[in-house]
Amino acid sequence: MRYRSNNILALIPPTKEGKLLLNQSLFFQQSLGMRIFVYHIIDKPSLFEQLFHAKRANHYKSNELVKLRRFIEESIPEKSLNQFTYRIKTGDPLSVLQRQSKKGGYEFIIIDKCEQGSTLDPDDTDKLISRTFCPVMTVNRNYQINNVKRIVIPVDILQTTKKKLLWATFFAKKFDAQVTIVSALTMNIDIKKSLAWRNAEKLKHMLSQRGVKCDVEILKTKGQEKHKLVLDYIAREKPELVIIRTHQESRLAGTHIGKFVSEIVHGCQMPVFTVNRFLNPTPVDFEV
Repeated sequence: MRYRSNNILALIPPTKEGKLLLNQSLFFQQSLGMRIFVYHIIDKPSLFEQLFHAKRANHYKSNELVKLRRFIEESIPEKSLNQFTYRIKTGDPLSVLQRQSKKGGYEFIIIDKCEQGSTLDPDDTDKLISRTFCPVMTVNRNYQINNVKRIVIPVDILQTTKKKLLWATFFAKKFDAQVTIVSALTMNIDIKKSLAWRNAEKLKHMLSQRGVKCDVEILKTKGQEKHKLVLDYIAREKPELVIIRTHQESRLAGTHIGKFVSEIVHGCQMPVFTVNRFLNPTPVDFEV
C-alpha cells in the first residue's frame, strides 16, 4: 500500500513568529525528504469589494504572494528553496485547511500551537485535528528540536492503533529513534495483569517485528487524571516527538478530539503528531 504524495502543508505567516515555525518546518522537510507547501491565509474580500473592486482585491492577493516568497527566500538557505511552494488563500483558516486536506496531496499539516501570535486558537486547533483528512503536527515555535531520538506514544485502551503504528514506524525508521509506548493504569491491580499492559506489549511486539526499537511504560494514576500523569512523564523524559490518536469520543461527535488528546496536544512543548479517524493513514514510502 502506498500513499499518494510526498508533501507537507505548513501554515506559516510571513511574520517574526512565522520565521520560528518555518525553521522547525524546514527541519522536518529536510529530515523526511518531503516538499513543503507554505500557506498564508488572508481575509476574504467582502462581497462589495469582489463586485466593485475586484482588481484591487486581486492585486492585494498578488502582493501577499510576493511578500510570502520574499519572506521564505530571506529566511532559509538558498539550496532549500527548490523544495518550497507558496500558496495564498483567502477565508477562514480552519475551513481553508480542512478543504485543502480533503483535496488530498499532503502527508500531513504543520501548524503552530502557541496561543499568542498563531493563526489558529486552541479550540480551532482541536477542530482542525478532528476534521482534517490527513494527520496534523502541532509544534511550539518557541521549542525547537533538531533531532528525534525518542518518540512517545500515549495509548488509550479504547483506541484503534493501526494508523498510529504506521506513522510511528515511519518516523522511527527515518530518525532511527526509540519508541516508548505509554499507558495509564487506573485500577489498583498488578501491572502485568492489566489490559493496559497486555495491549501495550502487543503494540511493542508489532513494532519490534517492523524493526523498531520499542519499550513499554505503564503509569499508575494514584488518583491523578490520565492526561496529567502522561504529561508529567513526557515533561520528565523529554522525548522529541509524541504521536497520538484522536480519542474515541471524537469518532462519535466528529467535532472534538477528546479531553485526553487535547490536553496532550496543548500541554506538550515538543511536536505532537495526531492521527484522526479518516482514511489514507500511510506515509508515502512505507510499505505494509
